[in-house]
Amino acid sequence: MSQSLLPTRFLFRFSAVCKYHDPLWTAKGAGLDETYRLVSLAEMEGRTTWADVRAAWSEAGLAVAVRVEGKKQPPWGDPSLPEQSDGLHLWIDTRDIHNVHRASRFCHRFAFLAPDVKSRLAAEARSRAGGRRSGSQAAGSKDASQAMFLPINRAREQPRPVPEGSLQVRCQTFDSGYALESLIPAEALTGFDPAEHPRLGFTYSVLDRELGEQTFGVGSPMPYREDPSLWATLELAR
Repeated sequence: MSQSLLPTRFLFRFSAVCKYHDPLWTAKGAGLDETYRLVSLAEMEGRTTWADVRAAWSEAGLAVAVRVEGKKQPPWGDPSLPEQSDGLHLWIDTRDIHNVHRASRFCHRFAFLAPDVKSRLAAEARSRAGGRRSGSQAAGSKDASQAMFLPINRAREQPRPVPEGSLQVRCQTFDSGYALESLIPAEALTGFDPAEHPRLGFTYSVLDRELGEQTFGVGSPMPYREDPSLWATLELAR
């Protein structure tokens, strides 16, 4: 039998439970245990899963955490090149509409990039060699990563501006990968109203220059980055 031209995940509409967590974010991050893990749908197509992704919600917003294992190279992130950086990309539709192909003002895209560990360590080594104290944050600190809102290509409307400094991210690196936690507060999500709209259109993409791409719904070459009809659903449950 010949291989299907369409990915298996394209043939289904998926919904996953997103559990309540309060407080959603503290000075130590989200702290989501394994009960908040999202099922890996990539395995339906025989793809290797190398990122553990977890999500939680509260009236304060949405928290998503990822742990990447199996890397042999240090992570790299550059805010000027988000599509080429290692990190977590999220697409969220606060109205969970699946019958349109262009994003509305309720659709959002966020990127949370891993730190550029190699360059940071090199800068710190040069600083120590010169007898100066480095001004860079430690590789595992919350300031070592970058968080940003990205416009969705071909969107009919854009959501309201994301308040500056509202997105939160923490990242800890280790020999075989990194663990990244992100917070998208309610004020950064146009139309976020869990009481009236407890379902979110949702997909993620964990991008890694070494390991590739891991997505929740369909992945490349399907145009999931700009087409909300290709996203899955998160059910906000207590």
